[in-house]
Amino acid sequence: MSSNLRPLFWTLPLAKLTPAEWEALCDGCGKCCLNKLEYEDTGELEFTRVACRLLDGDSCRCRNYEIRHQFVPECVRLTPKSLKKSVYWMPVTCAYRLRYEGKPLEPWHYLISGDPETVHGARQSVRGWTVSEAEVPEEDWQDYIIEDL
Repeated sequence: MSSNLRPLFWTLPLAKLTPAEWEALCDGCGKCCLNKLEYEDTGELEFTRVACRLLDGDSCRCRNYEIRHQFVPECVRLTPKSLKKSVYWMPVTCAYRLRYEGKPLEPWHYLISGDPETVHGARQSVRGWTVSEAEVPEEDWQDYIIEDL
């Protein structure tokens, strides 16, 4: 872990985190990069296994994170201020959502376990089971809905 991160920074209120600490809170699961279907009439939200074209399915990280908006302008810029309007679609295991809700991080989170592979070993990441949105037309996304995430 970087030396510019404070010990136990993840237990602090989100608004107190430095930009580096904010970024380090991500568990690397890749779930936020899955395309979702939201039904206007009901507000229901369903995750699909169709992933953003920039997601690396092995590392579960964005291939071009720093410049992702050049390729995917609609990619969310998650910040402590924007989190409130985005948290409803984030996975229930997401560190940002958990901390927003005042809950502790999961035991498999690398900040707790000390190992960034723990998220994958706990089967909490999308490693190995996504399909790129470049391969699936949007009208077929409903065929890729995930029942449990």
